[in-house]
Amino acid sequence: MLASLSLQAQRAREIGIKIGVLTPGKQNAITDVKGVKVGHTTLHEGDRIHTGVTAILPHEDNIFQNKVPAGIYIGNGFGKLTGISQIKELGNLETPIILTNTMSVPTAADALIDYTLSQKGNERVKSVNFLVGETNDGYLNDIAARVITKQHVLEAIKNAKSGPVEEGNVGAGSGTVCFGWKGGIGTSSRVLPEKSGGYTVGVLVQSNYGGVLEINGVPVGKNLGKHFLHDQLNDPADGSCMMIVATDAPLSARNLERLAKRAMLGLAKTGGIASNGSGDYVIAFSTAEEVRIKPGSKYYTSTELHNDDTSPLFLATIEATEEALLNSLFMAQTLKGVSGTVEALPIDEVRKMISKK
Repeated sequence: MLASLSLQAQRAREIGIKIGVLTPGKQNAITDVKGVKVGHTTLHEGDRIHTGVTAILPHEDNIFQNKVPAGIYIGNGFGKLTGISQIKELGNLETPIILTNTMSVPTAADALIDYTLSQKGNERVKSVNFLVGETNDGYLNDIAARVITKQHVLEAIKNAKSGPVEEGNVGAGSGTVCFGWKGGIGTSSRVLPEKSGGYTVGVLVQSNYGGVLEINGVPVGKNLGKHFLHDQLNDPADGSCMMIVATDAPLSARNLERLAKRAMLGLAKTGGIASNGSGDYVIAFSTAEEVRIKPGSKYYTSTELHNDDTSPLFLATIEATEEALLNSLFMAQTLKGVSGTVEALPIDEVRKMISKK
């Protein structure tokens, strides 16, 4: 169980690694975007089961009745993200976002239907566009056992809260692997200067991908002799990465998709290569009241941020994604699973490399 795991994990900033030029929010988490909540259900059972569910809620109201604009970008499409086509078509999100393992996507989607129908005012709803993302945790977790139940998903939604977000071997990141080390859940945020709107961008990731790890330009994977195409780790660098971007800037679905594209630049800055078998998806949404899609209105009357003012948000997304991915590594802990043991990133060695830069 979690209580038996190592407690040496530290966030990147706690050991002096500062990514980019913008300032993080109070929690340095996706929950710095007002209204956003995150909840986990975590399953660690012996050496066989290491999996879970992570739920991201864009606001506290009935999401189906108060939809938010959303955009999706596919970095590499080897994945099972469900609900993508309607968001691409209509540009809005009407359920919480659920992250889990590959084999549990149908269960999570079914749970989101239950959740939506249980909300007051949704009793006569006849169509629900659930949104469920995944990564494959099958090396550490007995994924074919399909232990995730609808109750686990509903618990993650119920547990969702603002404030600090648990990272590392929790929720949907319980059994993930990143660059050959233990991956997991990570998060970060950026707040724009007032002259750029003062908006907040928050990112949450489920890291399970590969390549050649770099941290602030330091070739950590190369220096440690553990990277894609090295003799010690000559694997396909597969696994997938889910990236969720939230902002309080009033953006349309079109510009949210543009924002989502920039998250892939953050992944690239960590050395990720979006390999053939890696499903790398970005979901971006806006929590701004003025762009919500509310029932009973025939026309869209929202105020949208001008294209010319989106570049600061792009930079914030790149920085927050990069740091969220690093936090997922730094906060993860060594774990023995069904197919072997995956070590945590050696923080002390990394610290020494960074200090020499």
